[in-house]
Amino acid sequence: MPSPAQQHRQRIAAAMSQTVVADADHGAVAAGSAYALMLAKLAEDKRVLKNIQSIAQKIEVKRQRLPEYAAWIDGVLQADQPVQDDVFATVMVWRIDTGDIDGALVMATHMLTHNLKLPEHYQRDLATLVVEEIAERAGNADSGNVTASQLLQVGQLTNGRDMPDEVRAKLHKAIGLALRDASPAQALDHLQRALQLNARLGIKTEITKLQKQLALSKPVAT
Repeated sequence: MPSPAQQHRQRIAAAMSQTVVADADHGAVAAGSAYALMLAKLAEDKRVLKNIQSIAQKIEVKRQRLPEYAAWIDGVLQADQPVQDDVFATVMVWRIDTGDIDGALVMATHMLTHNLKLPEHYQRDLATLVVEEIAERAGNADSGNVTASQLLQVGQLTNGRDMPDEVRAKLHKAIGLALRDASPAQALDHLQRALQLNARLGIKTEITKLQKQLALSKPVAT
């Protein structure tokens, strides 16, 4: 874990790596010796992860390494520039992997606002990855909880972004299931939308239950 002084220097270096190209053409990338060092560190961490077969162990290693990138992430967010930064983008994905959904959403908001992209080795675009990974995590009891509020934020953040219907359906399903107790009517709307987008989600029984529940809760006319 870097010392407070090292974190301060890293935060400043990260901001400088963004601002030095702030006036460049759209699609500029982060630059500078500090950024090169962070890329080298990331490459080494990725080599460590590649040699681990256990997914659970990979996640734990990511969780252990993430604090070493925190100051860099803060510096990039403070600079708030439309600059491609592969370190920032990779850490955003790692935060999803380790269950830091709030942290990941702050970073995803920055990237989507500036129309930034994931590194080339990711096969999905940014919006698709964020929606699919967080929705699938919400549906996996072993991965930790994703709140309805976080899922709704994902929906708002990626509203209007192009992605496969099946991916968007996963998010509507996750939101619907998360809202069943607190807001059955809203939950039903999301589950029905999910079914429209993908009829093979296995949610028809849940939709029927909510429809019956809502019908019973309607006041009887006198």
